[in-house]
Amino acid sequence: MKTSVIKELNTFLGGNYMAIQAYEKYIHHINDSNIKQTLQKIQQDHKQHAMLIAERIQNLGGVPVDDVGFKGTIAEFVNNLKGMSNDPTFILKDALKGEDKGIEISKELVKGDLDPESLELVNDILNHDQKHVDLLEELLLQNG
Repeated sequence: MKTSVIKELNTFLGGNYMAIQAYEKYIHHINDSNIKQTLQKIQQDHKQHAMLIAERIQNLGGVPVDDVGFKGTIAEFVNNLKGMSNDPTFILKDALKGEDKGIEISKELVKGDLDPESLELVNDILNHDQKHVDLLEELLLQNG
């Protein structure tokens, strides 16, 4: 059980690292200071979440991953091929799509595989991620 929990949490952690890197790109390409500030806040949340997940993995006797992993590297490579626009609407839509996809994958990933404490942590993080979706949708309405 412990090994599968650590594996699931490490996969979830890798997803948070992917989000941190994605927001780094968004922040670098956005000129609107209001949007930039919101993106920075969301990125900080993902960094905080990554620290909490890593700590939980350590408390379970595991070693937390420290990057996005092979799949994440491939996904990042494909995204870089698509290029990045400076258009705020494009960036907000892309961030929104990423948050939605991350939540969807994470919910599927942790179904029934976690101990109660880990599940509570993941659900708390996913609730925060849903707030990111709400924030991004609100910004999109204001800027779209």
